[in-house]
Amino acid sequence: MVQDDVADPFVLDRGTWDTLVEHAWSDFPYEVCGLLGVRPDGSIAHFPIDNAERSMTYYVMDAKQLLRAMREIEDEGYDLAIYHSHTHTKAYPSPTDIRLAAYPDATYLIVTLQDRDHPDVRAYSIIDGVVTEKPVIVRDEQAA
Repeated sequence: MVQDDVADPFVLDRGTWDTLVEHAWSDFPYEVCGLLGVRPDGSIAHFPIDNAERSMTYYVMDAKQLLRAMREIEDEGYDLAIYHSHTHTKAYPSPTDIRLAAYPDATYLIVTLQDRDHPDVRAYSIIDGVVTEKPVIVRDEQAA
C-alpha cells in the first residue's frame, strides 16, 4: 500500500550522500547496507554494515556489526535511518523490504545505481506495510 501524504523531509549533508553512493559502488553488483544515526543537531553518524549474504537482490546485515551500531544509536539517542542499495532497480522498497521493515520510527533509505551516471538516494517511512516517500534534501555543508 502506498500513501500519498507528503512526509517530513530527510536531510542529508553532501558528504553523507556521497558516502552512501560510494558505499553502494564499493561492492557492486552486490547490495550494501548500513545504518545512519541522526544526531539532534542534524549531523549524521554513518555505520556501514557488511551484507552477510553478499547478494545482488537482498541484504542481511551482519548480526555483530548491527548490534554494535544499534547500541550506539540507541545509547546516544540518535534517530535511526536504515539504508541499502539497489544496484539494478529503482529506489523503491521491494515487497521483501516492506515485509521486513521492523522499525516504524526509522527512515528507510535506498541508494539506486540503476542509472549508472546518476545514482540517487530516496527516503521512505514504512509503517504496517504502508510506504510513504519522504523528500530528500541534500545540504552542501554538514550541520554545526
